[in-house]
Amino acid sequence: MTLQEIVSQSKNIVFFGGAGVSTESGIPDFRSKDGLYRLKYDVPPETILSADYFFSHTEEFYRFYKDKMLPLGAMPNAAHLRLAEWEKAGKLSAVVTQNIDGLHQKAGSRRVYELHGSVHRNRCLACGKKFSAEAIARSEGVPRCACGGLIKPNVVLYGEPLEDETVQGALAAISSCDTLIVAGTSLTVYPAAGFVEYFRGSRLVLINRDQTALDKKCDLVIHGSVGKAFAELT
Repeated sequence: MTLQEIVSQSKNIVFFGGAGVSTESGIPDFRSKDGLYRLKYDVPPETILSADYFFSHTEEFYRFYKDKMLPLGAMPNAAHLRLAEWEKAGKLSAVVTQNIDGLHQKAGSRRVYELHGSVHRNRCLACGKKFSAEAIARSEGVPRCACGGLIKPNVVLYGEPLEDETVQGALAAISSCDTLIVAGTSLTVYPAAGFVEYFRGSRLVLINRDQTALDKKCDLVIHGSVGKAFAELT
């Protein structure tokens, strides 16, 4: 069965995506041979992107974050755009994403569960005032509010829990859909990787460049580009 056939037969699709969904928009992933975590830094990116490091080395955190985590000029690719079309047509009920780039919303998707937060939401830890990603990018040094408080991105750093409301919404969507499309993720980051276990539907699809532990359980596996797979759909 092809992806086109599966999509045509589905009435309630949920899309579960990772970093590989946005690579064709020019945003590097994390764990591939060219990924962010393979770049050489004095401090590993996994350490820099931790809650402990944010509070203990805030200036160094923001130097890396502004340089590598704020690709504000990136545009949605074929996958983002097609998913938004499906939602508008009533075929897709939700997008569950591990990405923080906001490209699903930029493409027009409305029901998006951002498991790891978003670079587009930032707030002052002292007064709660909200700031855009553009304001963070324009700031010099450590971004601070007019009240003097430290501004923190609403992204889930290592050592922080996922937001409970987002988790519950994502699990409810996955457990009630008839087709789950998992794409652009190595399924190695927990707890997000465990979300697939809640799927109870009839068609499980995996689209990823490399093999994953889920391959043998799927009804269809496509090893390749996520954007290309979606671009070929009619």
